[in-house]
Amino acid sequence: MKVGLIGAGLQGQRRARALREFDDTSLVIAADVDEARANLLAGEMGCQVTTDWAEVVKREDVEAVIICTPPHLHGSITIEALKGGKHVLCEKPLALSPEEGKKITGIAQENGLKLKCGFNLRHHPGIRQAQRWLEDGTIGEPMFLRCRYGIGGRPGYEKEWRMNPEISGGGELMDQGMHALDLARWFLGDFTEASGLLQTAYWNIAPLEDNAFALLRTEKGKVASIHVSWTQWKNVFSLEVFGRDGYTAVEGLGGSYGVEKAILGKRAFLKPFEEEVIESRGEDRSWYEEWKEFSDAIKENREPMGNGGDGLEALKLARAIYESARKGSMVRIE
Repeated sequence: MKVGLIGAGLQGQRRARALREFDDTSLVIAADVDEARANLLAGEMGCQVTTDWAEVVKREDVEAVIICTPPHLHGSITIEALKGGKHVLCEKPLALSPEEGKKITGIAQENGLKLKCGFNLRHHPGIRQAQRWLEDGTIGEPMFLRCRYGIGGRPGYEKEWRMNPEISGGGELMDQGMHALDLARWFLGDFTEASGLLQTAYWNIAPLEDNAFALLRTEKGKVASIHVSWTQWKNVFSLEVFGRDGYTAVEGLGGSYGVEKAILGKRAFLKPFEEEVIESRGEDRSWYEEWKEFSDAIKENREPMGNGGDGLEALKLARAIYESARKGSMVRIE
């Protein structure tokens, strides 16, 4: 499969390098408005270069496109790529609004193409293990979920493109929050109610938020508590799911988030507390695993895990949380 890449920044580099492990996949062209950056990646990958993303989606030999641009370009580029008959893996968020996301997913369905949203956290070993413990009934029916995900930023963070609402579509909720919302829905199912509070506590980025707090509830009463933060001075990732028979947790994602651990505990009222802990070491393989899933979905003509529909649902949840924070009340999710 011949692949085109749009956006040669950090995410684009991660995505491109993952392709090198696949004998049946080759990156043939990389696009970036920064020609020097595109040339640097092209020199590493041995592919062609352009500063015009339209050249990538118009190439007849390109079968799939990876989009790693800032979010305000996701919608327009994805739509043109799909209209050009390309399968698309687009970084999160899928679009800036649910309306735009719905248009994108509709075009993918109409053209029989595979659309995947960049939810690489689903492919982390600890998170996959926690999902297996849930799926096989080890912890019983899930009751509630807690997720904390945050970073501390860096000097000058408030001047980066993420802080421009016309580019990012929102603050931390539209950044790391997309992953937290996707995982909450993956573990608990669709939500029907949302309550949210937003805070601009440190970074001079108003009206954008540097902290978002959310409570989500399913029709059956399962509750997810989410806090995503750009003022987490020590990076953190923590995901806990409590079931009727036990619990599973994932702590860390490797690197600055600490060693990734999948933790399993059982309900045992009269016994000492015991936990099974599985630690994951080595490099982050989620980029490789996510591309493998996407590639296999194309070959097998099935929907990929973390598809365009999942990206759309995450956008709907974010919209509901923003609306709740604005109104000061719970919001129903249609």
